[in-house]
This record gives sequence, structure tokens and C-alpha cells, in this order.
Amino acid sequence: MSSEIAVIETSLGNIEFEFFDDKAPGHVKNFKDLANDEFYNGTIFHRVIPGFMVQGGDPNTKSDDRSTHGMGGPGYSIKAEFNDTPHKRGILSMARSQDPDSAGSQFYVVVKDSFFLDGKYTAFGKVVSGMAVADKIVNAPRDGRDNPNERIEMKVKIIKMDGWRRDMYFKDTNLNWISPSCFNIFSQSNTSEHHISAGSKIFSQYRVD
Repeated sequence: MSSEIAVIETSLGNIEFEFFDDKAPGHVKNFKDLANDEFYNGTIFHRVIPGFMVQGGDPNTKSDDRSTHGMGGPGYSIKAEFNDTPHKRGILSMARSQDPDSAGSQFYVVVKDSFFLDGKYTAFGKVVSGMAVADKIVNAPRDGRDNPNERIEMKVKIIKMDGWRRDMYFKDTNLNWISPSCFNIFSQSNTSEHHISAGSKIFSQYRVD
């Protein structure tokens, strides 16, 4: 599990991802490098298909010329890293053309289990917070090319999680992870353990290494 997460900020809310460094290190590095270079800032989700996925990451979408949307990239491609990760709801994966090694900057998030993609596209992360936002995006009114009628721009940040060992567990909730901004932290006397709460229903524990 990566010590960094990605946060995609949109007008509809934020989506947060963790990365699969062990499954697709080249894709993770590529995404982080592009995000840190602010490559994705000002791009939009240009393809939304209800019951399937939302797609973004094309630099052409910074332009209002919708005819070019979905055709752009960073000017290079990366080698496929197909792995055994199933394309369950919330998986972050790379878009590509028919060439398996043609991925560049465009990515997608599946909003419904899409196992027919397994072994054909590189899964490199998953949503840990904000699937409700992805659901809003995928249901946005769209044109005949599945491009939302109104621009849904994004800003992507990479946030370090230094000092956290995220072996968190939660009670009375089906959430996998809670954003650090929601944490209330209090220490247990005479131990290295600390406790985190985010409301009355959530409890977790971590250690500072």
C-alpha cells in the first residue's frame, strides 16, 4: 500500500484514491508525476457512462473544442502492467487504445463491477472516499459522445501519509478509510498507540512508526 494518496477535487466534491504500488508501479509513478506537474488541473471528466465508469485525464479537455476530447495524452505511452486486481466498483484503471501499451494520462473509475476489463486494462488504485461523488459525475446529463453537457473540471493533488500505518479498522460502518481532515486524535497514556475518531460510529487505531 502506498504512503501517498491522490485527491481529485471537483465542483461536485472530492474523490480520494490509494495506489497499488505493488501491482502497477509504473502506472502509479506516471500518475503521481503528472499530478505533481499539475498536468491534470483544468481537465474534465469527458466520458461518463451510467452503470459503467467515469473517464478523465485528457489535456485536450482544457479546450472547449469538444471534438478533440478523448484524443489527447502526455506525448508518450507506458507499458501495460495488467494484474490480478478485479475491476470492482471503485477501481482506478488506465484507459488505452487497442494497443495494450498505449496508456498515457487518461484514467477511469468503474462505478459498477466490470470484470470483463480484468487482465485487459491496468488497475492501479481504488477509491477510498468519494464514491458518491463519482456517482454524481456518472449521472450528469451528457451528449451523444457521453461527454457531460456541463464541464466537470478537476484538480489533482498527491498527499503524503508519512508516519501513518493505515491498519485502521472501523466499527458500525462499511467505510474503508476516512480522510485525515475528519480525524480527531487522542493518545493513550504510556503507550505508542493513538486512537482516531470521526463521529460517534467510527473508531480506529494506528501507531506512529
